[in-house]
Amino acid sequence: MYREWAPDPAIAGRVTCLWTSTATSAGTKLVLPDGSVDLIWGPDGPRVAGPDTGPQPVRMSPGDRYVGIRFRPGAVGEVFGVPVEALRDLRVPLAELGVLPGLTAGTMQEALAVRLRATPAPDPAAPAIAAALGAGKSVAEVAWDLGLGERQLHRRSLRAFGYGPKVLQRVVRFQRALRLARRGTALAEVAAASGYADQAHLANEVRRLAGVPLGRLLGRT
Repeated sequence: MYREWAPDPAIAGRVTCLWTSTATSAGTKLVLPDGSVDLIWGPDGPRVAGPDTGPQPVRMSPGDRYVGIRFRPGAVGEVFGVPVEALRDLRVPLAELGVLPGLTAGTMQEALAVRLRATPAPDPAAPAIAAALGAGKSVAEVAWDLGLGERQLHRRSLRAFGYGPKVLQRVVRFQRALRLARRGTALAEVAAASGYADQAHLANEVRRLAGVPLGRLLGRT
């Protein structure tokens, strides 16, 4: 069972939501790339889930419960004491990062609010970068609109999101397609609306980023 809710105002500018997930049966859950970084308290204690470039399988046993805080894409900065690209595709125990000592599942929001005040703000251009790429603009167009060279855009994207703008573009396009498909939109229309060349392109990208066919993600297979 999964649910999410809005964060406290003290962290809302940098955090999308809080969430919990409780396993009712044994199985493997696929965590999909979404451009976010999460602070997660699970059966093994607190971990940081870095930005993913592919599916991350999580083995769950009945009763396993996870509590998480999901950062907005590009908003984590160096809250965890390392550049965000150092966390890419990793699940790192919080103790290894040396931040937020004494954290408990019940104090995550309060401890994070204190930590956010003590660290530099993230790149203010990050939301615009993500929004423009999500709207279907090319990397060159985004760089031009922001008055940046493509190399500058790549460096800033790497620092903000943990990967370059081309990977970010693939991730936000995939997430848009998944949202539309889950609403029941026809797949040919999903492909066109999300910026894919055609339905075959959509299918291939879903396999690369999710590791399974789109039908499985939608519960149709």
